[in-house]
Amino acid sequence: MSTLQKLSLALVGTAAMLMSANPASAVSLIKGGSEVVAGQGQKTNIQGAITIDFNDGIAPTSGLVTYSGANGISNGIVQGSVSGQYATPFEDTSKYLTISPTGDKVNGSNFQGNAGDVTIKFAQALDYFGFYWGSIDDYNFVDVYSQGALVKTFSGKDVPGAPANGAQTTLTNNVYVNLLADTSKGETFDKLVLRSTGRAFETDNHSYRVATVPEPSSMLGLLAFGALSAGSLVKRKSKIA
Repeated sequence: MSTLQKLSLALVGTAAMLMSANPASAVSLIKGGSEVVAGQGQKTNIQGAITIDFNDGIAPTSGLVTYSGANGISNGIVQGSVSGQYATPFEDTSKYLTISPTGDKVNGSNFQGNAGDVTIKFAQALDYFGFYWGSIDDYNFVDVYSQGALVKTFSGKDVPGAPANGAQTTLTNNVYVNLLADTSKGETFDKLVLRSTGRAFETDNHSYRVATVPEPSSMLGLLAFGALSAGSLVKRKSKIA
């Protein structure tokens, strides 16, 4: 068996253990399942998912999905990097969302993204949400809610293989992550809160899918995409090296 096959099997096994280890929330975080789009970083390749890429400089504030922040969501949509404030996700030159603590200042002045938490609400329950997480830090957090109840909190330390040290130009610390609900157990979620206790929490290419009744073995398919995509990233990494 090749090293890549062993890695794929290991990732699938890890994902399965993550789902069984926390049956109460039944929401798992898995990396992968993405493709690189020139100039836009990583985007999901999950069928049926709708993507919000922020390229027009706005995020939805009405309809099926709504974004809200303390000073308006547009405060945190930026492009490029500003030293000490925010850094564009690796291989992403498009607009993206950055989040820093409320009221954080640089030399006494406000800066984009310092409006604090961003809340994302959905009019219908989801079984999937994914996003490209740039320069992952251990102080970045994602809170997952269902019908008003907090069911799970993930931090940068929960991303498999990521050092969560803010590294801006490594594939291991700039990855596409996926939140999966176990719909076979009736689990879904309908609200996310993105927050950070430091500078900064940078994300792009948010994707979501409204929950449906799962087909037989569909959960295995969702788990497997992480392993397959990991193999793709390994190949890319070897080429870069």
